[in-house]
Amino acid sequence: MIRLLDVSYVRLGTRDLDAATTFATDFLGLEISTHGRGFAHFKSDAREHTLCYVDGDPADQSVGFEIGDAGDLDAAAAELDRLGHAVRLGTAGEADARHVRRFIAFKDPSGNAIELVWRPAHSGRRYHGSRDAGITGFSHVGLCSSDVVRDERFWTTVCNARVSDRIGDAPLLRIDEVHHAIALFPSDRPGIQHVNHQVETGDDVMRSYRFLAERGVPMVFGPGRHPSSSARFLYFEGPDGMVFEYSSGVKSIADELLYRERQFPFEPKGFCHWGAKPRIRQFQQ
Repeated sequence: MIRLLDVSYVRLGTRDLDAATTFATDFLGLEISTHGRGFAHFKSDAREHTLCYVDGDPADQSVGFEIGDAGDLDAAAAELDRLGHAVRLGTAGEADARHVRRFIAFKDPSGNAIELVWRPAHSGRRYHGSRDAGITGFSHVGLCSSDVVRDERFWTTVCNARVSDRIGDAPLLRIDEVHHAIALFPSDRPGIQHVNHQVETGDDVMRSYRFLAERGVPMVFGPGRHPSSSARFLYFEGPDGMVFEYSSGVKSIADELLYRERQFPFEPKGFCHWGAKPRIRQFQQ
C-alpha cells in the first residue's frame, strides 16, 4: 500500500501569470517564495512552497503528495505500474522546480495528475502573508471524479486514505488525523475541484469575506459551517475559475478504532450547517 504522509502542493497552469500572482498575494494572502520566468512559487506555511502557478494551459493541474523515503517512492512506482497506471519519473530539473528531491507522476482513475514526492523542502523561515488573512497552512484539495465509488476504492486500497464521511457518494478522505486531505466530487472533467487553506479563526473567515467581496472576488459558497468536518468556511473563485477555500476549526480524528464514518445528503444541508447554498457546480445535483 502507498502511504501518503501529507498533501504537499498544487501546480496550476495559467494564461496570465502576472494576474495569478497578484491574486495569490494581494487577495489570497500568500507569500512569494520564488518567482522566475514562467513560474511563481507561493508559501502558506513553513514549507518552501505549497502553490505554484506556471505559464500554460489552465487545464494542466497537478497535486503533490509526500511519501516517506526513496524506497517507498520506488515501491509506489512498481505498484502503480503493476496496476496499469503509466508512471513517469520526474527529471532532476523538474524535481528542482518542485523543491523536492525526487518524484514520480501518474494519473488516478479519473485522469487527475498526481505526483508522489520525496523530501519536499522546508524554507527555514516563517510564512509572512502579503495581507493578514490569518492563514495557518495549506490543508486539502478537492479532486474531480468521473466515478467516486471507483476512485474511493483507489485511494483507500492502493493508498492509505480512509473515509471520514460521505456527502452523497462523495467521500471525504483522511491520511492522518485531519478530517480530510482529499475530497472527491462528481465531475465531467478531471482536475482540481478546490484548494483549501486553513485560517486561524472564524473571525478570519469573516474578515476575508468582507475583504474579498469589497474587491469584487466572486463568492461561490458561504460563509458557512460544514456539518461533516465542523469547519467554518468560505469558498471563492480565483484565476481561471479555480475555487479556493478558507476554513477554520476542522475536526481531528485521533481515535481510529472508535470513529465511524457518517453519511450526509448531497444537498445544501449536507454541505452547510448554517443554511448557505453552494454555487459550485460539483456541489450541486
